[in-house]
Amino acid sequence: MILPCHKLLDAASEAARGENKIGSTLRGIGPTYRDKTGRSGIRIGDIFLKDFDRKYQETHLRSMALVQHYGYTDFDLKQLEEEFFMAVDYLREFKFVESEYFINDLISQGKRVLAEGAQGSMLDIDFGCYPYVTSSNTISGGVCTGLGIAPKQINKVKGIFKAYCTRVGGGPFPTELNDETGELLRKIGNEYGATTGRPRRTGWIDLVALKYAIMLNGVDELIMMKSDVLSGFEEVLAATAYKVDGVKTTQIPFEVCEARIEPVYESQKGWSEDLTGIRDFKGLPQTFKDYIDFVNRNLDSEISLLSVGPDRGSGRNEDPEGEKAEFIKLVSLAKDLKR
Repeated sequence: MILPCHKLLDAASEAARGENKIGSTLRGIGPTYRDKTGRSGIRIGDIFLKDFDRKYQETHLRSMALVQHYGYTDFDLKQLEEEFFMAVDYLREFKFVESEYFINDLISQGKRVLAEGAQGSMLDIDFGCYPYVTSSNTISGGVCTGLGIAPKQINKVKGIFKAYCTRVGGGPFPTELNDETGELLRKIGNEYGATTGRPRRTGWIDLVALKYAIMLNGVDELIMMKSDVLSGFEEVLAATAYKVDGVKTTQIPFEVCEARIEPVYESQKGWSEDLTGIRDFKGLPQTFKDYIDFVNRNLDSEISLLSVGPDRGSGRNEDPEGEKAEFIKLVSLAKDLKR
């Protein structure tokens, strides 16, 4: 459980980093994981135990000592705790289950279970751009450790990526655009953090990083989001390799944060057509089809679904509750997917 003291410790720690901030959402996730791995965390089931208050106080005092050490004082602890304990009382009204048994029982019944990963592969604690990472495993293997599912039960992995790159907070970003093009991508794509509201950093698609993520996750099917954001650019660039300290490579370097990385770009002709009203592959501009083919060839994989707009309706300005989803299934490119 994320406690009020975890949020305060998160904010105190990030503030102490100064210019070297890791881009924390300040929601207390990192300090909560530290308590978990330190074997002193509070689990959700503890709210029903008689010694919950004692456990809370022990964790609270330990974390607040660290907050005091950082000299952080910009908070209202009383308000945070009032909100927290109201939330705990609310949670106690729910029916709790042993989730690993619950999910595995559904699988044994032949039910389909969909697990959605949070954040992105390059934020994985083990395989991401350390230390600019989150506190958990964000790759597909996290399904096993997070839900208690055996690896053999994972029968399909869908890899979702944007047609360009974004990042929130600090950390390496080889294809970042600190110019008018980057600002235009941010504006058209509405690239602001869903949790924090912070402007996201933007850049051209990084196929080196994407291919790395596909490998780590064992991706079966690729889904490209925000294709429509690239409409109107005369030229669309994609990084197909890096020059690391002057040496060309297609692999992510170990010290990705310190290495001098120069992206090696390949250029593709852009398209001016609005994609948001298109509903089948045949209707797509030829230049956009060429771009898809280019991405597929460089990834040794295939895109099977495209998102061409932000709403569920048939156009950007239509009813977002419409029944027609803004996805195009690329039948001519999709793999023969098995259940």
